[in-house]
Amino acid sequence: MPSPNEFVLTLSCPDTKGIVYAVSGLLYQAGCNIVDSQQFGDVQSEGGTGLFFMRVHFEAPPHLAAPGTLPQLFTHVRERFEMDAQFHSLARKPRLLLMVSKHGHCLNDLLFRARSRQLDVEIAGIVSNHPDFAELAASYRLPFHHLPLAPGASLEEKRVQERQIEALIDDAQVDLVVLARYMQILSAEFCTFLKGRAINIHHSFLPSFKGAKPYYQAHDRGVKLIGATAHYVTAELDEGPIIEQDVERVDHSLGPDEITAVGRDVESVVLARAVRWHVEHRVLMNGHKTVVFT
Repeated sequence: MPSPNEFVLTLSCPDTKGIVYAVSGLLYQAGCNIVDSQQFGDVQSEGGTGLFFMRVHFEAPPHLAAPGTLPQLFTHVRERFEMDAQFHSLARKPRLLLMVSKHGHCLNDLLFRARSRQLDVEIAGIVSNHPDFAELAASYRLPFHHLPLAPGASLEEKRVQERQIEALIDDAQVDLVVLARYMQILSAEFCTFLKGRAINIHHSFLPSFKGAKPYYQAHDRGVKLIGATAHYVTAELDEGPIIEQDVERVDHSLGPDEITAVGRDVESVVLARAVRWHVEHRVLMNGHKTVVFT
């Protein structure tokens, strides 16, 4: 378990000389011990954004562990390099709100990982537009919020439900919302509210196989690779910055139900990786894509 003096610094800024020296030198002078450091420069001349990204895991002296002390210490360096920089205390477990509809494989996987400490988070509750997983939530002693939406609900009716979720997020001090197969299209307003703190998972057949039973459609077409994509939620449906992807091979011997099972396993693993990397502060936004320090 991390000590109260362990922190992660994440930053991005225009790439230039002296950034690593300035950051590491300041931490050294402050009496901090760098445990791990990673950096990446997205070279503009090669089609990149021209930004520099860095993640530093370090231990700070006790007198620097008070909230607000480290950001204040870092003011000059941040202003000098025009940095977007955040300090994250590893002693505080990120709080998650899980959202699900009628497919529970990703939900069940995340709940188990959290309980077994494979995922070092606190689950604040579960939201669903169906009642199916109320008993599962109860078995984990978690709040279950059934917020139904009628088929064909209007945009305003959806916003009423979304505002209820927004209130839950604020009241429970939620750090990350995970759409664990939550099968509703979110409004642009809700996506703006969740910017940078909501992760979605979907199969990687889009846009080829849309609608119901995509794995059955894939089976009918003889697909050989089953994949999944985890990404941040944006108003552009299923087009947010990608965090993680993976694939599994399948062949002609597998029926549609077996292919579906393979797909659900991939979805669960990919979503769990994306969530873990996010809560460990390993994912930095780089325009419409991400930098992931694994």
